[in-house]
Amino acid sequence: MFRNLFVAAVLAALCAGLVTSAFQAWRVTPLIFAAESFEGGEAHSHGDDAAHSHEAGTPVHSHGDDEWMPQDGFERTAYTVLANLLMAAGYALVLGAVSVLFNLPITFNNGLLWGLGAFAAFSLAPALGLPPGMPGMPVADTLARQLWWAGAAVSTGAALVIAAKFRAGWALAVAAALIILPHLIAAPVAPDEPTGVPPRMTAEFVSAVLFNGALFFTVLGLAFGWVNDRLAARSVAIPEGAPA
Repeated sequence: MFRNLFVAAVLAALCAGLVTSAFQAWRVTPLIFAAESFEGGEAHSHGDDAAHSHEAGTPVHSHGDDEWMPQDGFERTAYTVLANLLMAAGYALVLGAVSVLFNLPITFNNGLLWGLGAFAAFSLAPALGLPPGMPGMPVADTLARQLWWAGAAVSTGAALVIAAKFRAGWALAVAAALIILPHLIAAPVAPDEPTGVPPRMTAEFVSAVLFNGALFFTVLGLAFGWVNDRLAARSVAIPEGAPA
C-alpha cells in the first residue's frame, strides 16, 4: 500500500508539475516579467534576474550584484519546471500522508474533492489574508508571513479532514470554527510604500495565480486518484508473492 501511494504521488506530481509549468509560462510568467520592469522604480534587463516564486506567502525579494541567478530563456524555464515538480511532489506526499493517517482513500471518484480541498487549504484560504505578491510590491516581514500562511493552511486542512471523517453536526461546527480562526488573527500587513506596479496588473496576477493553484491541485488530485486506482487493481490481480 505504501509503495503504491508513493508511486501514485510521484506520477501525480509529474502530471501536475508539467501542467502548472505550461500555464505559468503562458499566463503567469509574462506578468512577472512585466512587473519586474517596475521593480526598483525603473526598467531593467531580465538577463541577470532570479526566477521568482510569487505564490501567496512567498516574499518578493531584491537582487544582489553577487547573487547567482539563472539566465532568462531555457535555463530559467528549466529551473522553474524543476521547482514546480518538487513542489508538486511535496504536496502529493502530504496528501498521501493524510490519506493514510486518517484512513481516507484517494480514488479517481473523489480525486476532484481532494484537489479542491488542497486548493482551499494551501491557496485560497491563505490568499484571503496574504494575496499573491508581484515583484516590486511591498511585503510584510517574511517570518510573520510564513507563520500566518502555515497557520491558515493547517487550520483549513484540519477543518476539511474533520468534516470528511466525522459526519456529525459537532464536526461541521468545529470545522467552521477552524476555517474562521486564522482570519480572526490579522495577517501581517505590508508597509505602506509607493509602487510603480499598475493596479490592473496586480489584479490580473492575483487571478492568474489563484486559477493556476486551482488547476494545479485539481490535476494533482485527479491524477493521484487515477494512478492509485490502477495500482490497487493491479495489486489485486497479481497474487501475493507472484512475480509482477
